[in-house]
Amino acid sequence: MVTVDDVRRIARDLPRSEEHLIRDRVKFRVGKIVYVAFSRDETTMGFGFPKEERAALVAASPAKFQLPRESDMRFNWVVARLDQLDEEEMTELVLDAWRMVVPKKVWTAYLPRLA
Repeated sequence: MVTVDDVRRIARDLPRSEEHLIRDRVKFRVGKIVYVAFSRDETTMGFGFPKEERAALVAASPAKFQLPRESDMRFNWVVARLDQLDEEEMTELVLDAWRMVVPKKVWTAYLPRLA
């Protein structure tokens, strides 16, 4: 099972990424754009994900992923159950969400360091 601390280890080293506690919820953002957010009980993680691909993601793994609440459907967002994620999958989701909110030159300079 993945925890907030596991995500924190990934997100803290990402350029321009900042952690915030907003209304008792841990959120990671770049500037004012949130790319990962946890539920108050830290059982689910919302993350940036392309709107046009989220229905397929949820349909492929409904025990793991769910659509965001109705008011968040206009955003590029999906929710994952932390007890269903492994660390490798979480890392990929967090990095992809972060890539959606930073300029291309930032992520292209950073990602080779991961190889």
